Amino acid sequence: MRYAEFLKKNGTIGFAAPSFGCAAQPYKGAFDNALKNFKQMGYKCMLGPNCYAAEGIGISSTPKKCGEELTQMYCSSENDVLISCGGGELMCETLEYVDFDAVKNAEPKWYLGYSDNTNFTFLQTTLCDTASVYGMCAGAFGMEPWHKSVDDTFSVLTGRGAVYSKSDGSGCVSFKFNGYDKWEKESLKSEECPTASMNVTEPRVIHVFNGDKRQPENTSLNFSGRLIGGCMDCLVNLLGTKYDRVSQFNERYKEDGFIWFLESCDLNVFAIRRAMWQMDNAGWFKYLKGFIIGRPLVFGQELMGLDQYDAVLGIIGKYNVPVVMDIDLGHLSPTMPIICGSLGEVSVDGNDYSVGMRLV
Repeated sequence: MRYAEFLKKNGTIGFAAPSFGCAAQPYKGAFDNALKNFKQMGYKCMLGPNCYAAEGIGISSTPKKCGEELTQMYCSSENDVLISCGGGELMCETLEYVDFDAVKNAEPKWYLGYSDNTNFTFLQTTLCDTASVYGMCAGAFGMEPWHKSVDDTFSVLTGRGAVYSKSDGSGCVSFKFNGYDKWEKESLKSEECPTASMNVTEPRVIHVFNGDKRQPENTSLNFSGRLIGGCMDCLVNLLGTKYDRVSQFNERYKEDGFIWFLESCDLNVFAIRRAMWQMDNAGWFKYLKGFIIGRPLVFGQELMGLDQYDAVLGIIGKYNVPVVMDIDLGHLSPTMPIICGSLGEVSVDGNDYSVGMRLV
């Protein structure tokens, strides 16, 4: 697995819009403020041509322009890390215009984004053996003040939160993030207030299962494996296409085993179950060590007796591996940064949990 160098002091942050751009409020205001914040911190900002565009269908521009922008910005030596402007709907259509051979042969670079950006974060790892950061997009860095999850995410890009196995800074590099105390049910961000901070009101409550068996509230457990995953809405769209090289990826890293991190956006509980069925029957869930599942956007939904827990466990319960649900990941903020491709260690102690990531 290839890992990028960290963003240095006074380095350059690149921005691209392979999915939505920041053309309308509140996204434009949030992005503008993020750029201001980064510049005040001493960083230079390099914007791709589509960052403020709204010319495409479900993405910032045409698929060709979006794919070309992503390739050019990723391979450019003029920026040091790359942050996506936002999520969207049809980033999948850009993939035929992304030069994955060029990405694989370029110096590795941290790419940060989530949701529709799964189309790159997942493929950057499974096709190019290069770690990516699954986490908040550019506009989140415009909130005032930053939530701890924003600071955690930036600490990955800069290496500020890294722990080294040797005191001289050499050796294995690792990160560790703890679950946040509360989460946001209703956002205060609006056209009038694009820089509002997170409105965290709901207490964190995780649910731990072994297979499909719910574990007691005082459960303590640890499991490790290579972290892989993203937004289910996008993952199932990639499944079975020419970009689906998960079987080969699984074989390359089978000695580590895998922790799948998953979350969902537009899917209702039945669609979540169908997505889990598709991934399972495609053979993706081999050499399993466990799952960590974020709060779905349809949190609390129940349809015909099916809820968000049975939607997942009804498919993967048979594997009898740990499943930690309702973690801080995905579309209901906050979301902790997950280094896709890193060697992860999940620790649970009652309602507290952490995700460690080693860059090996």
